[in-house]
Amino acid sequence: MQLLPIRRDGTIADQTLPLPPEAREVLSTFAGSYAKAFLPPWIGYIAVENAEAVGTCAFKSPPAGGRVEIAYFTFPAHEGRGVATRMARELISLARTTDPSVQMIAQTMPSENASTRILRKLGFVHACDAQDHEIGHCWEWHLPRDSGT
Repeated sequence: MQLLPIRRDGTIADQTLPLPPEAREVLSTFAGSYAKAFLPPWIGYIAVENAEAVGTCAFKSPPAGGRVEIAYFTFPAHEGRGVATRMARELISLARTTDPSVQMIAQTMPSENASTRILRKLGFVHACDAQDHEIGHCWEWHLPRDSGT
């Protein structure tokens, strides 16, 4: 898997890569959100496998208070193939390479679902209930620093 950085203007370096409609929407969303913060590598990415855009993943913002939140979304045509797990694993690796001291977190809907299974598989533990400005009540997950993921 290759992660292509989403630039400040909402584009990616490979302009020849065919993008599904969901990806184009994601790119414009990032361009808007970057007005608040654009600090690579703590940005969004298009995930590519076999010369095809398969999903998007991101650090929701640069680290704050020693923590950074990851997020991921598999494009519908690629669901059920482990894409989200690989994207999350790539983000974890990037964060650990950049700043090994940062605590990685994730938030999910407050019920068992594909995302909770992915996080558990990667070593995250359910830490608490939380409030998110986008989804409301949610579960917060933490990756222990000594996790082997």
